[in-house]
This record gives sequence, C-alpha cells and structure tokens, in this order.
Amino acid sequence: MNIASLSRIHIDNVRNLQQVKIDTLRKVNVFYGPNGSGKTSILEAIHLLGMARSFRGSIKSLITHGQSQTTVFGELQPGSLPLGIQRELTGDVTLKLGGRPVRTVAAMAEQLPIQVINADSFDLLTGSPSARRQYLDWGVFHVEHRFFDQWQRFQRGIKQRNMLLRRGKLSPEELAVWTRELAACGEIITTYRRAYFELLEPRFQAIIAQLAPSLAGLELRFRQGWDKQLSYIRALENSEPSDREQCYTHVGPQRADIRVLIGGHLAADTLSRGQQKLVVCGLKLAQGQLLTEKGRGRCTYLVDDLPSELDQQHCRLVCEQLAGMKAQVFITCVDSEDVAAVWPVADGDEFTMFHVEHGGVSAVEAR
Repeated sequence: MNIASLSRIHIDNVRNLQQVKIDTLRKVNVFYGPNGSGKTSILEAIHLLGMARSFRGSIKSLITHGQSQTTVFGELQPGSLPLGIQRELTGDVTLKLGGRPVRTVAAMAEQLPIQVINADSFDLLTGSPSARRQYLDWGVFHVEHRFFDQWQRFQRGIKQRNMLLRRGKLSPEELAVWTRELAACGEIITTYRRAYFELLEPRFQAIIAQLAPSLAGLELRFRQGWDKQLSYIRALENSEPSDREQCYTHVGPQRADIRVLIGGHLAADTLSRGQQKLVVCGLKLAQGQLLTEKGRGRCTYLVDDLPSELDQQHCRLVCEQLAGMKAQVFITCVDSEDVAAVWPVADGDEFTMFHVEHGGVSAVEAR
C-alpha cells in the first residue's frame, strides 16, 4: 500500500509565492497568517502538483503576474520519489515523476491522492450534478484501476455520437455503431460507480454520526443517469428520437448524480451553512477512509480556512477524524490557535506550523 506523504515542496511563481521552499513538512502542517498572505496559494501549489490544475481560477490567474510559467516540485517519502510540474501561460504542461516525463495527470494523481475542503466544496450539495460526478469518479478512479480506461472510452464514444447527431442526416446503422459502443462502456462505468457507492455510503453514515449526530436522517442516493428499470442500450434506443431532434445524447452516465437528502428533502435546501460544511467534510473523509481500507494509499487533505462556518467543538471533531485516519493534512487559518487548540494533543510529534506573510513562509515552534 502506498502510504507516502510530501516531505518537502518548492514553489516558484504561484500567485504571490515567487520562490518558496519548505523542507520540513510533517503529517499535520498548519499555515497561518493574515488574509491575502499566500496561505491558500500553498494549498493550490500542492493541488497543482497532484492534479496539474488549481482548485480556484485559471492557470493564467495562478501564475505570478509578469511571469510566463510556474513550477512546483515535491518529494514523497518513504522512497524519495520526486514529482514535478511546470505550467506555462501558453498552456504547455510538463509533468515529471521519479525524474522522468509522464504523459498523463492520472500518473501523478495515483501517487498523490488529494482531497480539498474549502468554500467551493459546498458545490457537492448546492452545485450541479457534475460536481458530484467528479467527486464519485475521484473515488472510483483510486480504488478500481480498470475504471479510467472505460471512462476515457465513454468520453470518446459520446463525443462521436453527439457529432453524428449534430450532423443531422445520418443512417440508423451509422448511429447504431456508436450507440452500442456507448452502451457497452456505459454499463461498465455504472457498475463500478454503483459498487463504489455501496461501499462509500455506510462509511459516510458512520462518520457523520460522529460529526453531527443531529443529522441522523441523512441519506445518500445514487442515480445512474437513466431509468434503472432499463438496460442502457434500451434507454438509448428509447431516447433516440429526442436525441436526433435536439442533437445530443440525453441519457447515460454523463447524467449520473448523488442526491443528499434529509427527511426526503434536498440537504442543500434544508441544512444551515455549518451543517452543510459538516456533511461535505463527512463526504470527503469517507472517501479517504475507503481509499486506505482498499489498500490504495492515504489521501492528502488540503483544508482551507477550517474554522469558517464551524464552531470550535465541530472543528475539534473534524480534526479528530483526520487524525484518526493518519492522513497527511495541510490546513490554513488566520490565527495559529484556531487549529492548535483543537488538534488532538496525542498527535503533537507530527504537528508543525508555518507563518505566512507577504508571500513568505517561515516555520515556527508548534505548541
């Protein structure tokens, strides 16, 4: 099992972080300082290293103003495995793993599984189904190694089928070729998603019972993207007239969703902002727990402004869950005591703090 964690990171030209080197990373890393100091940019740099993109804004906005490129280098321990990424304003990307170029972001993501908990994470409840599909597919990708090839196959298939539909005049035989292709990989993708969801749901329930016992009626429901009484090939055949009329494929895994309900109502419409954040934390923590249980490694958690929306008691509960998972964690806050006061004391030997100000980062003595 891959239990590697970042031991150091070097950041060049990520927003106001022009040249930052941190060679003393540990299991729990807290970055504190005033707003605008560069705390979130450190999390962005780590996300860039594992996912080749920012979790906020475009690459153009990520690169330091006046510079043409950004570079992030990290090292995973044990094993001293180096990772590196360079992104340019032109859009060019260079990825390196173990000192050698790699072609796909998937290779980086496998080595550094990243979960983000920030203001945008509320999209899991309040956003479009695409945010929840991405959440689901992140988990399936990391525990089912056959998923990614089928997912790529489906993306190619639906692109081709939609191109044919937009063309207008096409023979039934021509469309049927891509309908069968889509049906085959779509069924496989959905089988993987459903199997993963059935593992995830009870783990989420156990975690949310610890974080928010008052939300005992919370439910997760998986929606596959077409009538569950039908095979996918039959659903595609039934929707063909409307597909032809509107020039795109209406049914399939591209319409899948996870519904989060309480008392039969959407949680997004019912819960307070603080309760929503606890649900989001529960969803993210459940994925990390399942990843470890399946022997696929441990998540690296990027938690931006943990105290926002949560009182001290609930911050403590989230920290206890993270500590119990033995995950590597990077947390930002304004005041160092916001996290130091709620992180489990037993983890003191693995806890380190950094003060961030004007794009500079300095280690400070913790506790």
